[in-house]
Amino acid sequence: MAGSLGVLITGASGAIGGALAREYAAPGTHLVLHGRRREALESLAVACRARGARVELSDIALTDDRQLSAWLADLAERGLPDIVFANAGQNSHVGVAGTLEPWEEVSELLAINLRVPMAMAQALAPAMVRRGRGQLVFISSLAAWHGLPVTPSYSASKAGLKAYGEGLRGHLAPHGVGVSVVMPGYVSSAMCDAMPSPKPWRWSPERAARAIRRGVARNRARIAFPWLLNHGCWWLAVLPAPLSQQLLRWLGYGERP
Repeated sequence: MAGSLGVLITGASGAIGGALAREYAAPGTHLVLHGRRREALESLAVACRARGARVELSDIALTDDRQLSAWLADLAERGLPDIVFANAGQNSHVGVAGTLEPWEEVSELLAINLRVPMAMAQALAPAMVRRGRGQLVFISSLAAWHGLPVTPSYSASKAGLKAYGEGLRGHLAPHGVGVSVVMPGYVSSAMCDAMPSPKPWRWSPERAARAIRRGVARNRARIAFPWLLNHGCWWLAVLPAPLSQQLLRWLGYGERP
C-alpha cells in the first residue's frame, strides 16, 4: 500500500462502515473492506471504485483466530493500512419480565464487539510502532458512559472497548501511533432500528462518517456525537447511580413490560 492511503474497515457492509468506505473513497486510497454480507460488500466496492479508490474485499470469520491472524499478517506483509477501523459489531437486548439475553448471543456479541478489535490491535499495532505512524479507530458507543437496562451486554462490550482504546492510546502515543475511540449516538441502521428503546437525535450514516473522519484526521482521543446526547450520557456516568437509573426509567430505558 506504499504511496497511498491505506484504510481498513471491518463491518463495511453495515451502515456506518459503508458510509466510512464511501467517505474515504478517492484516487490514491486503497480500501480494504470486510463484511459478512457479500452482495452488499460487492455493491459498495463498485461505488468506491467509481470514486477512484482501489478496493479489496474480505468476508473471513473475524472470530476465527486463525483466519483473522492470517488475514492481518498478509495485510502487514503487503503494507500495513494507515488507518484501521474496528467497526464490526452486533447488538442484543433483554426480554420481558426480567428475562436476560440468550447466553449464546451474549458470547457472540462479546467476541465481535470486544475481542476482535483487541485482536486486531494486537496484530497490527506492533507494525505501526515499527513504522512510527498509523491510527487505530475503535467504534464504541455513547452506551459506554453508563449501561442501558435494555442492552446491558452491548453496553458492557462498548465500555470495555472504550477503556481499552483509551489505555492503548496512552501506551502507543510516544511511538507515533494514534488511537481514537468513536462514541456514536443513534445512527440509522438495521441494528439501530432493532433496539427496543427511544432513539433521540438520530443521525444519518453519512453525517456520522463525516464527523468520524474529521475526528480521526485530528487524532482526537474521543469522537462522540451528537453533542447534546453525549453530554447527557456523560452526566449519567458522573451522577450517583440510583439517580442515573431513575432518569433512565423516566426516559423509557427501564425494564421492558
